[in-house]
Amino acid sequence: MRDLVNTAAGDLGPSDVADVAAAVAEELPLTVEVLDETELEQQGFGGIAGVGQGSVRPPRLVVVRYEPAGAAKHLALVGKGITFDTGGLSLKPAASMLGMKTDMTGAATVLAATVAAARLGLDTKITAWLCLAENMPSGSAIRPGDVLTLKNGKTVEVTNTDAEGRLVLGDGIAAASLEQPDAIVDVATLTGAQMVALGDRTTGLMGSDAFVAQVRAVADAVAEPVWPMPMPEELDGRLASDVADMVNATVGQTAGGMLLAAKFLERFVGTTADGTTIPWAHLDIAGPSENRGAGYGWLGKGATGVMVRTLVALAEDLQGK
Repeated sequence: MRDLVNTAAGDLGPSDVADVAAAVAEELPLTVEVLDETELEQQGFGGIAGVGQGSVRPPRLVVVRYEPAGAAKHLALVGKGITFDTGGLSLKPAASMLGMKTDMTGAATVLAATVAAARLGLDTKITAWLCLAENMPSGSAIRPGDVLTLKNGKTVEVTNTDAEGRLVLGDGIAAASLEQPDAIVDVATLTGAQMVALGDRTTGLMGSDAFVAQVRAVADAVAEPVWPMPMPEELDGRLASDVADMVNATVGQTAGGMLLAAKFLERFVGTTADGTTIPWAHLDIAGPSENRGAGYGWLGKGATGVMVRTLVALAEDLQGK
């Protein structure tokens, strides 16, 4: 997984990640489904299709399934897979664009965790949703002010094309919810605000209270630092739009950026058959995903593989409940 994240973006577009997933699955009890740009549009994945429409390398949704016989629990993993993030028409400054080849770390993480579960023969069913796109500026790119319809039918006014990760994740979370898993975890290098709040080594953890506590416990057990963050109700007001169900960002208002992104994602979490909300956790790994300095512990410079151990431990924990 770390090799995948460290690969230069010019050598790794959405279809390349899909090819890697398919190749890995050949040797394991995994199945892989790949939706191309046409299928994404036809099936209502407006977030992934919209973010990827500005690139000459089209978007993909890769679904990797591990389905051991007799599994009593089903864990859905959703990964942000922006293979390069320029910011789109809301173009990033030059310095902020450096390192954006790693913006697909969430997708690599959920793939690696699913592969590990298959190799270990765990008894938990896992479905990984790799939401893959390259966010580029061009004549075909989405514009600020455009309205996208995501997988669950909710509409989003795009106020900032550089807040693209939550658009692809919204599709992935909504699609995962349709299968009514026992829990959903999304993983993403989502916000610079995570690094401001928690630094380079502590992952931001948000979501359903009881499930957040469970994720924190397994993360602590495998020595991957996480810290639960609040999701204040007053942030809902900042997502209001005059032309859609919500906006994807509040331009010029930076306070609580990590929390606002989680509040956005929360709107795409579905319900179980009895109408209760599916347990959900959001892991913002913007800082911990990459070691930008000298090596420490067993880690060298570059991609860290953070949260793979936690996700595998969570799958093990679920199979025992």
